[in-house]
Amino acid sequence: MEGVALLLSTICFNSTTCQEPPIVNNINFVEFYKGEIYYGDVKQTMIEKQKQLDKLARDLKGQTLTITTLEDYPLSYVERDKNGKFVLKGRAMDFLEILMKKYDFKYELTMPNYNIAGSSNDSTGSVMEMLVRNQVDMAVAFIPHMADLLRHITFSTPLDEGEWRMIMLRPQESASGAGLLAPFTAGVWYFILVSLIVTGPIVWVIIWLYCRFQKEDEEQRYYTLSQCVWYVYGALMKQGSTLNPTADSIRVAFATWWMFITILTSFYTANLTAFLTLSRFTLPINEPRDLLSKRHQFIGLRGSAVEYAVRNTMEELDYLLTMVDKNQAIFTNQNNDTDILLNQILKKDYVFIRDKPAIDHLVYNDWRKRKSLPSERLQCPFALSKLASLRRKRGFAYSSIGAKWKPLFDQQIIHAVESGLVKHRLAHGVPKAEICPQNLGSLERQLRLNDLATTYLTMLVGFSTALLVFVTEIMMRFFNKRKADLVREENHTKRIQVQPKRPRPKQQQVYPQKAAAAGQKKSPPPDYNEAIKTIAGPSRPSQIESYRNFNGRTYAVVKTDGGTQLVPTRAPSAALFNYQYAYNSY
Repeated sequence: MEGVALLLSTICFNSTTCQEPPIVNNINFVEFYKGEIYYGDVKQTMIEKQKQLDKLARDLKGQTLTITTLEDYPLSYVERDKNGKFVLKGRAMDFLEILMKKYDFKYELTMPNYNIAGSSNDSTGSVMEMLVRNQVDMAVAFIPHMADLLRHITFSTPLDEGEWRMIMLRPQESASGAGLLAPFTAGVWYFILVSLIVTGPIVWVIIWLYCRFQKEDEEQRYYTLSQCVWYVYGALMKQGSTLNPTADSIRVAFATWWMFITILTSFYTANLTAFLTLSRFTLPINEPRDLLSKRHQFIGLRGSAVEYAVRNTMEELDYLLTMVDKNQAIFTNQNNDTDILLNQILKKDYVFIRDKPAIDHLVYNDWRKRKSLPSERLQCPFALSKLASLRRKRGFAYSSIGAKWKPLFDQQIIHAVESGLVKHRLAHGVPKAEICPQNLGSLERQLRLNDLATTYLTMLVGFSTALLVFVTEIMMRFFNKRKADLVREENHTKRIQVQPKRPRPKQQQVYPQKAAAAGQKKSPPPDYNEAIKTIAGPSRPSQIESYRNFNGRTYAVVKTDGGTQLVPTRAPSAALFNYQYAYNSY
């Protein structure tokens, strides 16, 4: 509204009809004095502010400010000068030197007991504790703006918006997949599997309905469910099929599946070629939620913005607190990023969450040591995530005593930020080209064993399945044969029980040779007529009804209590038959 009022007042000044400029919020933005325009109150405020800044500059001149900092290479770190005195280095020192040259003051460095910014839960020996107790005038470091710190100390105008990213050991293969499964996502493979399962029964149902309602069509054969399933499998493997439907509806169903498989295999072949040819690489962990879902251990610096965002509720990374409770996350006091890179990331496969300037210098320095190695993968064993895990504004911090210098310093900081000086200094020391990107961009790529691992796995699963089916068939045949033997034995037992029970004949009668060997007298077979008489004698209630001739042989039809029997009456075999029949009847 104030801007609109200023615009209207300018229009009225150039017009002859307007009498007075508007007054908004009790501020007269335009004063008419001797035909000239003055921004009265605003100008007066700017003049007074400049006078205050000039007075602060005069007061600061020649003084020595007590400052503290953090070991946060390359933004701020400490080194010893030739006199053995600790001096401040880094990007923070670059901006402090600008202020020192501008206002002619000196500094005295005091380091905190612990290299942490501090928070309400962890303030002992921190930078925050020194500022709250007025042990120092200001903290010259890129300190992130955190809610706990804002309640206790005063921040300068933000120098930048810091980004924390993840650095990890470069995986051997891309997270998007490799080998035979790479061209399609998991959802597509699941859809293909479901289609392969349901298409066979659907085609069989169509054939069953057609054969049921079109019985007059004798040309169309009825295909079983197993035949339809094997047809679907054969079409998928491009094996062809012996099924030859004649009905139009069934032909359309068969053709639909063939078209589906043709299009699917075309896309698969093209994408497989692209995946095996292009060296596109994606990481399995791109954002902090991937750490939680995959339970991958990570490490951060104690007292950093990452730890604050993890340990405090209502912060961006508070969902990672469960990993801290399960000892899957470490916040270390170690300040040497190179040691963390070699010991925690390279050897233990941790993910390191660090601010971007530190990661850029860390990767660049490591690459300079490895650039003589023969391959890019050996030169760049580490990879960086593309997405920022956390964003925080960063700047200097003041104690209650040093806060009086804030207006003076903020003026110069704003000039440095708006002119691009801060951004330029943060990028100093690393090349503009990206070092060790995710996609290494190799032009030549030979197929590795991992690329064909799915092929070998498919063969192993196929032959294992065939072996399992073979063993199952053998077992089924064994059990089926055993069951058939039991059924046959049961049926034979039932037939024996239906026959009339007869006394066991004496051994000497049935086996005369054994009786002779035992010293018994061998009895000759009876006369044929006597054998016939035994069939219808007084001790057996039977009679010969008639004689029948079958196949040139005469049989006597004998009627007994058990039924009608045929006894041969001619031919030499008749006597033997009667002998066996007669003596087995007793």
